[in-house]
Amino acid sequence: MLGGAVGVVWLVLPVMTINAEVPVAATGGGAVAVAGGPGRQDAEGGTSAADLVLPLVALGGVGVLAGYGYVRRTRRARTRTTPGVGVGVVSAQPPVTPLPVLERQAGASLVQADDCLRTSREELAFVHARFGDTAIEPFVRALRDAERELSAAFAIRLRYDQGVPEEDAARRHALAGIVGRCAEVGRRLDTEAPAFDQLRALEEELNNALGIAEARFRELAGRTGSVDATLADLHARYPATATTTVTGYVEQAKDRLVFATTHLNQARQSADLGDTGQAIRDLRAAEGAISQADTFLNDVDRLANSLATAAELVPATLTGAESDIARATVTSPTGPLHTHLAHAHTTLAAVREELAGDRPYDHDPLDALRRIVQALLPLGGTRDGVLGAAAWLVGRRDVGSADGFIATHRGAVGVAARIRLAEAELLLTTDPAAADVPALEARESAEQDVRVHGNPCAGAADAHTSGVGGAVLGGILLGEDPDGGPPLCFGGPATRKRRGVPPT
Repeated sequence: MLGGAVGVVWLVLPVMTINAEVPVAATGGGAVAVAGGPGRQDAEGGTSAADLVLPLVALGGVGVLAGYGYVRRTRRARTRTTPGVGVGVVSAQPPVTPLPVLERQAGASLVQADDCLRTSREELAFVHARFGDTAIEPFVRALRDAERELSAAFAIRLRYDQGVPEEDAARRHALAGIVGRCAEVGRRLDTEAPAFDQLRALEEELNNALGIAEARFRELAGRTGSVDATLADLHARYPATATTTVTGYVEQAKDRLVFATTHLNQARQSADLGDTGQAIRDLRAAEGAISQADTFLNDVDRLANSLATAAELVPATLTGAESDIARATVTSPTGPLHTHLAHAHTTLAAVREELAGDRPYDHDPLDALRRIVQALLPLGGTRDGVLGAAAWLVGRRDVGSADGFIATHRGAVGVAARIRLAEAELLLTTDPAAADVPALEARESAEQDVRVHGNPCAGAADAHTSGVGGAVLGGILLGEDPDGGPPLCFGGPATRKRRGVPPT
């Protein structure tokens, strides 16, 4: 554009400088020569060829300069890391991570944070037995803070799975919030880990810690016989469906105890040889196995208590449910609740028929309560009175069952089961009748994960007899070593990394 403007000015300039005044007559005779010679202007005002030379040369020079500038700018734009924004130049944008990838990252963060919390609780129980309430108060606060952060992270994920928020940008922000909350869980636990280690002082207090672990081991080993008898009694009194959730639990408890006794013995041997580091590692592995054996045995006892309570509660729950149905029938005989009322009538009739059988224990009392509560749930009468008590009993039992299974199989359980468990735990405090469904889904999803995962130590010849397979499945050990890798401990991801535990 600059070259064109210069050329136009150059062409116009001669015209603008032509003398417009009236010519003066010559005083002498003869022809008068025009100044400048024959190449100037003739009498008719025309322009000679010489007048066009300089403008054309200028135009050509400007064109050459413009072309050179364009080529240079193009080359610079192509070679720069971040090209400038201009005509014909597209600014480079950072690649956008697909939502499914972000979802997997957020899920992995939830699993890791949940595992860190569970492991920290388990080790804290041994410290409590040694030092009491006052000494562990800072660590209890840290656990509660971490639990609140994790609950908030799960709540965000629950809303996310329900489609809230809807916009992609907001959904990315929600997933980032989950990762941030989980990072805060780890940071809170990692902050207290050094003080926790200082309190335990395993290097100096190893014998005392071993003594506490061995005492708990002996107590649990003695309980296996009585719990096995309890389970046999449940099998005799109730149908198989009533005890499915604890089938094999006594055997799994024994498997964890086999692993525990092996590592307690190794810890003693290492301590006698002066290898304190290996002794601490074996002690922590044994403590994790002891905690999980306790979980297995406690779940059998809790089921027995829940079944006994449910059996006593079923008749009163039936009566209360029939009263609620009668009231709902009067207020809405043909309204929108009509279908729900018909279903509730059918459910209650089926339960009464089971109770009237020759053997009252041919039915599962917890399942009977569950069916009654679910049938009355659309009618809104399951929060108070006997129906509220039934809903709480069933919800608490199913949430506890799912939580125990995930705790003892966390090495294989993924994020989906943990999300459903978090939903059930939230509902248990606000609407126990509604907590039952997500709790059952959590248990089912966790069992599916374990089936898909398979035996984590299938290639090891002594994995079953040593209990290593169960320890890896239970998340007591994490790693690729032949013995399952290092044990977990109180703390978050940074503490794991410091102790050589690979990230999950």
